[in-house]
Amino acid sequence: MTTTNKTPTLYIEGPAFWAATLPGWEIASAVFRGDGAPSDPPAKRPSPQLLAPAERRRAPDTVALALEVAGAAVAASGRNAADLPCVFASAHGDLGINDYMCGTLAADPLLLSPIKFHNSVHNAAVGYWTIGTGCMAASNSLAAYESSFASGLLEAAAQCAADQRAVLLAGYDMPAVGALASVTTSREMLAVALVISPTRSARTVASFEWSLAAGAQPATPVRSDAARALQVNAMADALPLFEALARGESESLTLPLSATLSLQVQLQPELQLEALS
Repeated sequence: MTTTNKTPTLYIEGPAFWAATLPGWEIASAVFRGDGAPSDPPAKRPSPQLLAPAERRRAPDTVALALEVAGAAVAASGRNAADLPCVFASAHGDLGINDYMCGTLAADPLLLSPIKFHNSVHNAAVGYWTIGTGCMAASNSLAAYESSFASGLLEAAAQCAADQRAVLLAGYDMPAVGALASVTTSREMLAVALVISPTRSARTVASFEWSLAAGAQPATPVRSDAARALQVNAMADALPLFEALARGESESLTLPLSATLSLQVQLQPELQLEALS
């Protein structure tokens, strides 16, 4: 295995998490530490307050999920959403809408809903976010199949280090439905978010060193039953990092980017921020 030159240390603020069984970072982090239990019954989809009531009702699940965790991460970071560049990552976008569109086009194309078409594009969620927050900073929507979170983390870290500006990262994926479920394995709902900063702040929860490693490397396994239950979702490559953040332990994580390249993350928790003065 070979690695690249050392990259600058970066800092994590405002981790956010949402799944039907773990609806919110407070619940998820407790469960990942072994201090809590998953929500029973599972929660219904979130209702992000960023959107006006009518838009909130019409927004697809992907938008609701992405905006829920993005809003929670920014609020926990204490930053202004309008000033934050952002990276939104999703392996598949909205599979439910894609299934609807394919079925409608095959059966009766004239019945295709313009709103559904509008929400089918991969950057719909980040579009709602930037409009709703008034964000004029750079935004990016990316997909990298089962490595979408790792690729989003690499993109956000590179932007943060290059521009010396905090960056919001949000990742989300949905269950496959209809005919797509026979070729796409994603199940359940899962969304995560965090803010990456070039400097330590009073809201820092962890720092991390990061590098690229060539060669086939196995992904860091998850530890909890709750995380294993969510590995059926296409955003599952985010789970080892969020488990590590919840445990508050120093960890070395391997997040594959492809069959021949991985992102190596050396995570260090910030305990009481004694060094901040």
